[in-house]
Amino acid sequence: MSVIREAGEDYLEAILQIEKINECVRSVDVANRLGVSRPSVNKAIGILREAGMVEQQPYGDIKLTEMGRERAEAVSRRHALIKRFLVEALQVEEMVAEQDACKMEHAISAQTMARWAEFVAKYLEDN
Repeated sequence: MSVIREAGEDYLEAILQIEKINECVRSVDVANRLGVSRPSVNKAIGILREAGMVEQQPYGDIKLTEMGRERAEAVSRRHALIKRFLVEALQVEEMVAEQDACKMEHAISAQTMARWAEFVAKYLEDN
């Protein structure tokens, strides 16, 4: 796993989500989505750019690189699966499940996530 931590993954996931709505992703869009300041976004984007996760020309749109897109999609898949499990299997309220999934998506290993995905698929099929 690269040096991108939880906050970096949150930024990547936010960029991916914004891309699905708009063609262009601007710093202000990311700031609004995450509830952070634009200077915080600029700092994070600089770190993600150095890690090869995003590209951005000065004052330009933010674009995920192939590596950044793969990481963002993986985080998004983990988030969706965890949230679905919490809501459908454990009957957790949607808002609580969303918040918990945001925390849990960063801490779980790929091996555990794969097994959990198998379990959730079987559980939902059986119920």
